[in-house]
Amino acid sequence: MNLPEKEAKLERLLQELAPVVVAFSGGVDSSYLAFKAHAVLGDRALSVTAESPSVPSGQREMALRLAREFGFRHEIVSTRELEREEYRRNPPERCFFCKDTLFALLAALATQRGFATVLDGLNADDLGDYRPGRKAAAEHGVRSPLMEAGLNKEEIRQLSRIAGLPTADQPASACLASRFPYGVRITEEKLRMVDRGEEMLRAMGFRVFRVRHHEDLVRLEFGQEDLRKALNMDVAAQLTALFKELGYKFVTLDLQGYRTGSLNEVLVTRIT
Repeated sequence: MNLPEKEAKLERLLQELAPVVVAFSGGVDSSYLAFKAHAVLGDRALSVTAESPSVPSGQREMALRLAREFGFRHEIVSTRELEREEYRRNPPERCFFCKDTLFALLAALATQRGFATVLDGLNADDLGDYRPGRKAAAEHGVRSPLMEAGLNKEEIRQLSRIAGLPTADQPASACLASRFPYGVRITEEKLRMVDRGEEMLRAMGFRVFRVRHHEDLVRLEFGQEDLRKALNMDVAAQLTALFKELGYKFVTLDLQGYRTGSLNEVLVTRIT
């Protein structure tokens, strides 16, 4: 299918699944899905954003901005995945426990309010990655209309540009817990350290990056252009000072640069 055909299929799916609750994080995919659901279904679509220490500040602010600017029917709910010991322990299937908490909450909300289906922003490219959250989605009957329409990340960016969404060229994002190597215990304090670190990098003008938390050591991943900037000795000294102020003893640059799911590289097998 070409792009207009995929977009038309998405619209048909939304009509079939309505009324819907959209898990709306403020990232590229869920923002386009929320926009499209609102455009196609109006008040028969409710976009819901999770409030949690695991959510990057910038992403939450983007969700609020989009809801205001585009008039989404929108609510914020508090999730409590940090109350689950399985999540805090941070095993390779951590994402399952996070999504299980979120989707259970959204499914209950949908039932109480008379919505037929909960939707997430999974796209066609995500099928090739290690995503334990897919199991939680399946268990709670969550549908992924972007994936079902065959839309990949670049196509969603194209459609977002056409729609005038500010997320069209936004770097990929993920929950802050994805910055921790498996087995490193997750706490609210550590999540806040990572969030503050990434906000500092954004304020310095960096665009594509991740702050990887290794207890006393922080490993900074940058996209190709940003890595060149970070390798400047004056900038490196500034980064060192800022991250030591946050509480890290060692500040390192990953010379391989930013790549999604880099912490999955330690897994011996892929669980699907």
